[in-house]
Amino acid sequence: MNDPINVLTLFLFNIVLVNIPLLYGTTGEIVVEKAGSLNLGVEGTMAVGAIFGYLAGCMTNSLLVGLAVSFLAAGLCGLLFALLTVSLQANQNVTGLTITTFGLGLYFFVGKGIGERWPAMTGASALVNGFAPKELPLLSKIPLLGKVFFSQNLLVYLGVGIAALIWWYLSYTKTGLRLRAVGENPGAADSVGVNILLYKYIHLVAGSGIMGLGGFYMALYMSGSFEGSNCWINGYGWIAIALVIFANWNPLMAIGGTLIFGFFNTLQIYSGPLAGAFPGVLGWLNAVPAQLFKALPFLITAIVLVASSVRKREGSGQPAALGLNYFREER
Repeated sequence: MNDPINVLTLFLFNIVLVNIPLLYGTTGEIVVEKAGSLNLGVEGTMAVGAIFGYLAGCMTNSLLVGLAVSFLAAGLCGLLFALLTVSLQANQNVTGLTITTFGLGLYFFVGKGIGERWPAMTGASALVNGFAPKELPLLSKIPLLGKVFFSQNLLVYLGVGIAALIWWYLSYTKTGLRLRAVGENPGAADSVGVNILLYKYIHLVAGSGIMGLGGFYMALYMSGSFEGSNCWINGYGWIAIALVIFANWNPLMAIGGTLIFGFFNTLQIYSGPLAGAFPGVLGWLNAVPAQLFKALPFLITAIVLVASSVRKREGSGQPAALGLNYFREER
């Protein structure tokens, strides 16, 4: 552990391992926002996907079932958001906050209701094995980078794959281009025959489902250990919303953004080992209060939000109709 190379490798490895749920949450929110909807319920949606996916995975001893249930449970949160904001024209900001409150409340209600009957992850070998590192042939042998990027668990590879797939979908498919038109100018898209209601419903559900996968990842990372006072998601949903802006609504840029945010998030754990391994360069890390390291991810989030508010619309990937309810009668 004191070997500088090992310390650096573990630090970089954990930047990816610990923070990939941010990529799921960010990618899912990008899908939602490209449909013109602003969903502030990412935290609650991830919590719902986490607890139901974990319980289903433990009951069936299946990683695939856990993934499917987490996607479907979180997708139902997206369906509720779509019903309230698309069909009933409710305020999107208020509805998103309500989804977060509802999701976190449901998380604790279910967890505390199960109580002592809570299943241990060690009893579900498929979940343990599914979250274990899987080395990719040849690539994992690359010095330093092989351990960091190509010796991760299956859900890391899945998250990066989903982000890349969503980027391709939004950029190069007819359906994806129509979705972007819905987010930019729903009236114009409606006038050429695009079914606005259908596009919004499908993508709000799908985007929320992707968020749920990030919640399931957090459940496995926490080894399924339920605490009555702390939620597995631990603010990642809010950071994911800021990451959407940081990534300029681009799923590929979200991969890099996740690593940057992950750097500050992981630094709070590895500041001491890094200072000890590289005293001449990073020794000053020992003088930084631990509380500052814990606050850094959220301080960076606030800075991103402030910077985005003063950034010009030109060159931004933000949909023009983001957060605006569409009234067909006013077209």
